[in-house]
Amino acid sequence: MKVSADTPGHDDPGPGRRLGLDVGTVRIGVAASDRDAKLAMPVETVPRETGFKGPDLADIDRLVAIVEEYNAVEVIVGLPTDLQGNGSASVKHAKEIAFRVRRRLTNAGKNIPVRLGDERLTTVVATQALRASGVSEKAGRKVIDQAAAVEILQTWLDARTRALEPQSTDTQDFDEKGNFPG
Repeated sequence: MKVSADTPGHDDPGPGRRLGLDVGTVRIGVAASDRDAKLAMPVETVPRETGFKGPDLADIDRLVAIVEEYNAVEVIVGLPTDLQGNGSASVKHAKEIAFRVRRRLTNAGKNIPVRLGDERLTTVVATQALRASGVSEKAGRKVIDQAAAVEILQTWLDARTRALEPQSTDTQDFDEKGNFPG
């Protein structure tokens, strides 16, 4: 089944911190950006408790609290797809958590967008980065979800920056053939 992520920069809420979530069946990795929305940093790993049925549990409470603690203006939940854009079984988990966080924020009177961001290869990249930094596989399990959340959020932030950059039409630095003089 083809699934598509939201587009960074579209309907952008403006300056402020963003949160990135890497939703798993056991844990949810959380990352936050700086206030300028340029750099993603790990925050914490939240134990996953809420399933598909029943009430919101402590994990949703904690995620909403983190949104408030960081004064986040946008939340990006990783959407797990393969390289062809097909959703994995984990798509349901990501969408469920996104829905529940969005609902709780809306019910609290907070108009904070919760978006689905491209998550392709983030866990692979995060695992490689941890290995390269000398973190053992056992120790890495405790932080891999945070590292994946950082990758999800950083990918979003970089795409957002590109999307919001004004497209230059200034050609005065180029000669009539389109070459840079000098």
